Amino acid sequence: MKDFDSIPALMADIGQRAKGASADLAHASAERKHAALIAAADAVWANRADIIEANKKDLEFGREKGLSPAMMDRLMLDEGRIQGMVDGLRTVADQADPVGEVLAEWNMPSGLNIQRVRTPLGVIGVIYESRPNVTADAGALCLKSGNAVILRGGSESFHSSGAIHACLVEGLKAANLPEDAIQLVPTRDRAAVQELLTLTDYVDVIVPRGGKGLVGLVQREARVPVFAHLEGIVHIFIDKYADPQKTLDVVLNAKTRRTGICGAAECLLIHQDVAETLGRDVIAALQAAGVEVHAEGVLSNERTVDATDEDWGKEYLDSIIAAKPVADIDAAIAHIRQYGSNHTDCIMTENADNAARFFERLDSAILMHNASTQFADGGEFGMGAEIGIATGKMHARGPVGAAQLTSFKYLVRGNGTTRS
Repeated sequence: MKDFDSIPALMADIGQRAKGASADLAHASAERKHAALIAAADAVWANRADIIEANKKDLEFGREKGLSPAMMDRLMLDEGRIQGMVDGLRTVADQADPVGEVLAEWNMPSGLNIQRVRTPLGVIGVIYESRPNVTADAGALCLKSGNAVILRGGSESFHSSGAIHACLVEGLKAANLPEDAIQLVPTRDRAAVQELLTLTDYVDVIVPRGGKGLVGLVQREARVPVFAHLEGIVHIFIDKYADPQKTLDVVLNAKTRRTGICGAAECLLIHQDVAETLGRDVIAALQAAGVEVHAEGVLSNERTVDATDEDWGKEYLDSIIAAKPVADIDAAIAHIRQYGSNHTDCIMTENADNAARFFERLDSAILMHNASTQFADGGEFGMGAEIGIATGKMHARGPVGAAQLTSFKYLVRGNGTTRS
């Protein structure tokens, strides 16, 4: 890894070049952006052996740092996951280009024709941890939406991200787009993050994707706007009207499919009327699948851990889940309001009124009914990929895909029109 004499000078240079590239990208044709993404996808697949070899270095680094099994799973790449990256790049490529889309159009009595159209944000800084696939996802979505991007991956994924970034640059070259459109910060030095957060002359928005510590740091230190991707403190409420088989299937998938992603279920709230029946069955099924259950009250058994106050509002990102009986749907809603992170929450019920009440009374970015919370993902929403799940309420919310990485401007047309 190269040492840099001046991190501020390095980051200022990266920012200046990104700003220049963004001016070209803003009016790049849909065809050239499509060609760049298809060429990048081809390059990722052609270079998969090199990417896996780079990933081995990162896995070794992660083991030396003592990363948890769930975090190691986030970090690991194999052919299947590389194929997923390739598929994501192709899906983003094939989507309609959001830039220039007319969002609304109307005529005024004054004779003016007014259009509101999508326009790129400019330069986006993406700061992320562990998952090297974010390099491809973020690069693709920013390019598709006409934005230049500065990527700062986690120290754990340094080599993997570099190998993937090289493929994205191949795509840019193939389509005759500026190579500076997708830049990767070439150092693990944490000072680079601090510099990126203060590049107000060049960066238009920061997207942090990682744990509470990273997001908190970005929100405290950033001098540019932030799309916050907070913790996935994901709840599933099992109503007394829940279908037992659907509930077992959904809860097991939501917790165990991949425990280290932000859509993994972290807390079960179970209606007291079914706590000793369906609730205990769900607990037993989770335990059989190797999940440690931190339970309260009648949900406890000889193999559970007694839940404490620290278990509510906790993102485990591991094979651990908290479970608590609640009096009714309103008690579940109150618990989620107190301890949730406004990311993703789910209700299991066959009662349409209760499902509607859950949707109406909670304001999480994603609310689900009878579906695994592991679907909280831009790819599963038809966006091809995502930069993250935005949990704030300004601008982007939920999965941040290409369309969410645009703003809008007004195009006003007259015919010598003057105002009286």
